[in-house]
Amino acid sequence: MAEAGALQREFAFSHRDFEEVRKMIYDHAGIALSDAKEDMVYSRLARRLRATGQRSFQDYLALIRTGHADEWEAFVNSLTTNLTDFFREAHHFHILKDFLKTRRDRPITIWSSASSTGEEPYSIAMTAVEALGGFDAPVEVLASDLDTSVLKKAADGIYPLERLNKLSQVQQRQFFHKGTGDRTGMAKVKPELRAMVKFFRLNLLDGVWSIRQPLDAIFCRNVMIYFDKPTQYAILKKMKPLLKPDGLLFVGHSEALYHATDLFRLRGQTVYEHVEARGAK
Repeated sequence: MAEAGALQREFAFSHRDFEEVRKMIYDHAGIALSDAKEDMVYSRLARRLRATGQRSFQDYLALIRTGHADEWEAFVNSLTTNLTDFFREAHHFHILKDFLKTRRDRPITIWSSASSTGEEPYSIAMTAVEALGGFDAPVEVLASDLDTSVLKKAADGIYPLERLNKLSQVQQRQFFHKGTGDRTGMAKVKPELRAMVKFFRLNLLDGVWSIRQPLDAIFCRNVMIYFDKPTQYAILKKMKPLLKPDGLLFVGHSEALYHATDLFRLRGQTVYEHVEARGAK
């Protein structure tokens, strides 16, 4: 059956091709692709072969290796998965709101480390507005991602109305402008909310991160599942000194930090804090 499926493919795609792709994306972005992802890799990269006019995967990979920066970026963007939604894992935002209310008299910085198309950082900013009473709340949301194409969409802040289904009508009116005419069916983030979020590219595998300021909270949700355990630990080890001693780390519902108990301890449902927090020994 596998051979029959391969024969129907537009381009030949060997296991050697897959192994080369797997090594390249792991070395560059730390993403560990399982054998089950072989068909997904073919499907996504076949589009790049068509776009660049390459006739084989070996030709395409050679193009990237020669230092074709734009295509290398497209290669990485093709293999990163961006599943997100406004107020995804809603319990996190209830915890965040209560947390922010205890810090209302100080500047607050929160990092969304895999911001995708922007739903998460905008949800963080909306939570801050609601918790602290207005758009002038002293909150900055840093929003980074490896994928430059989704960062552009996030910065534009334009979404189909159905993406706002989890927002109340009050929230939709407060935070979005609904389109008219040829923009009917779309909504755009209001400038006041957009001003609270700073979007930028960051690879979590980079030796040096551009973030310097101490952070009140870090959202690193549904990211670790793409990395192996040593890579996860290395990232968490770099995050820890960026987080204030009383700060919070939010991770995804399917992620647990059992292998990093020397760095973080569980505080609540998929919410972590420094092991030293609250006088921990």
